[in-house]
Amino acid sequence: MYSDARASTRTGAPAHTDLAIEAEGLVKRFGDNTAVDHLDLRVPMGGVYSVLGPNGAGKTTAIRMLATLLPIDGGRATVLGHDVAAEPDAVRESVALTGQFASLDEDLTGAENLLLLGRLYGYSRRSARARADQLFAAFGLEDAAGRQVKNYSGGMRRRLDIAASIIVTPRLIFLDEPTTGLDPRSRNQVWDIVRALVAGGTTVLLTTQYLDEADQLAGRIAVIDHGKVIAEGTPGELKASVGSGTLHVRMLDTAHRPQAAQLLRELLAVPVVEESDPFALTARIDDPARVGAALPALHDAGLPIATYALGQPTLDEVFLALTGKPTEPDTPDARPTDQHEETAR
Repeated sequence: MYSDARASTRTGAPAHTDLAIEAEGLVKRFGDNTAVDHLDLRVPMGGVYSVLGPNGAGKTTAIRMLATLLPIDGGRATVLGHDVAAEPDAVRESVALTGQFASLDEDLTGAENLLLLGRLYGYSRRSARARADQLFAAFGLEDAAGRQVKNYSGGMRRRLDIAASIIVTPRLIFLDEPTTGLDPRSRNQVWDIVRALVAGGTTVLLTTQYLDEADQLAGRIAVIDHGKVIAEGTPGELKASVGSGTLHVRMLDTAHRPQAAQLLRELLAVPVVEESDPFALTARIDDPARVGAALPALHDAGLPIATYALGQPTLDEVFLALTGKPTEPDTPDARPTDQHEETAR
């Protein structure tokens, strides 16, 4: 779908490596603030690798260092076999980056944006137009090709921004919060694009504020907090690390919730969380057999429940357990004074 005959001209990396990215002890400071603090990362070739973390955790700063947009203050990193500090040009030739903010010229049409980038990459005018047409078709933007980008919806801009990143097919693409602010339909369209990129052989490093996005797309996930990796594994491994299951209880009467929470704490011998929903209670369960006795005890105590469910922990619960913070919309990490994302093509 996104294959390109000229992709081989953009490699130059060693052919035999099982890691797309290897970082050891990465450090980045902005004045007195340490945004990335001895971060270690090993991203395998192929598939989607997701980086999760609360606001200010260092996700964007780490990506900008790996993409050669920020100098490394400590540690080392290789991308596709190339040392990021010593061989930045070789890294840039093999990767693409789509940041949190679109890097398109809003006064140009969608077609003019892609044609301009194609020509900058050395395509002939005819080849650049053919590649643009191919990408517009693949991303479902044919009807918008002749419109100025400033008249695009948020989802259309994001799809065009990713299309611009793969004018020449990269071996590795950094997607930094690619679906922030998009409606569910547009998010699903971007997810399909990510899956198509992986099917075509591109490795994707994804940062996201949406736990379901990482669950849907990523083969492995690293959770970072205060600039360090605090957990890493498959979605299933991370969920298993915080308990074998999660009990969700919804009370019939909000007035009964405090008593029900206390009774469940005593019977289950685990913390019980009173959720923002005034009817809801949640508990991580290591011994599901105890649930069979606890739920009838609520009824016997005159604390009727509306519904209950016992299942595997969600990534949201993993995130909260590991960081002590709920997920929330991301803001750019600490950085120099410019407030605009740079984009490596």
